[in-house]
Amino acid sequence: MTETSELLKKVRKIEIKTRGLSANIFAGQYHSAFKGRGMAFSEVREYQFGDDVRDIDWNVTARFHKPYVKVFEEERELTVMLLIDVSGSLDFGTQRQMKKDMVAEIAATLAFSAIQNNDKIGVVFFSDKIEKYIPPKKGRKHILYIIREMLDFHPESQRTDVKMAVEFLTSVIKRRCTAFILSDFYVRNDFENALTICNRKHDVVAIQVYDLRAKQLPDVGLMRLVDAETGHEMYIDTGSKKVRRAHTAFWMNRQANLRQTFNKSNVDNVSIATNEDYVKALLQLFAMRGV
Repeated sequence: MTETSELLKKVRKIEIKTRGLSANIFAGQYHSAFKGRGMAFSEVREYQFGDDVRDIDWNVTARFHKPYVKVFEEERELTVMLLIDVSGSLDFGTQRQMKKDMVAEIAATLAFSAIQNNDKIGVVFFSDKIEKYIPPKKGRKHILYIIREMLDFHPESQRTDVKMAVEFLTSVIKRRCTAFILSDFYVRNDFENALTICNRKHDVVAIQVYDLRAKQLPDVGLMRLVDAETGHEMYIDTGSKKVRRAHTAFWMNRQANLRQTFNKSNVDNVSIATNEDYVKALLQLFAMRGV
């Protein structure tokens, strides 16, 4: 089988699974969790007691010699942006699937949920640079193109820079959008300020995908570890309880700092392990936002 036909087979498999989830499970939850935030002019009507005087249409009022107000309604259509981490650390998995594979499935599910709601969807692939920008559009054909890119994308860099990615989103998308950052958030620089600024302009949601071994090491003796982003190599003795405890403590501290960053930036977030059910995690996220 050729590489192209194998890729198309993978695209089709993801489409069948994620489009079904979007249609049967997420339809109502997505609609209520991610509402249109803009207000569009609808009509004018006569002023009624209690109306905001700032809504008075002075041109119409002057023409008919009595006060009229502009009526606005919520713009339901959204622009959804997916910021997808394609750095080297996502190319890893010890459980049911690689981190990048789960990211692809979650992104596809969100994309199909968006088009079922008649929203536009765009993508930013990032490492420590903007690897590729796909402007937001509607339609199944556009989403299948996005999925193909996700499955077959080869980044130029292996490192991660979330700060740069959210700064790019802030500058390139002029109107308010809903943005999902899909990453393991293995970052070496602070991005809290950039995230705060971005979330003031847009509605940002962070989805962390991680492998269980980042949290808990197995007792398998001497283990060789390679940092996928820097190439740094080291050996650790997983037979040592002290080493395993230190590894878990490092993870817990790192997660606490990450949660603090999200909380201070007022960004909704969820963490999903590759051996967990991302459907359940997304439903909980949607339910929290729909309150």
